[in-house]
Amino acid sequence: MAKALIGYMNSDLRDPRLAAENSRLRARVSELEALVLRLSEENDKLVAARAEELLVETAPRMQEMQPA
Repeated sequence: MAKALIGYMNSDLRDPRLAAENSRLRARVSELEALVLRLSEENDKLVAARAEELLVETAPRMQEMQPA
């Protein structure tokens, strides 16, 4: 059961090289997760800014379309 959870490995889990590699990979995953979060937040800000620009651009045209 444990092998199914962590994946089959035919080497000793206490191997310092494996521990170092695992630590390095965990750190890289954390960096990538932080990058995804930052880019997602930046994208949300850009989308909100563009939506506001579109509202400002279409507001005068909407007033022109109102019946007098």
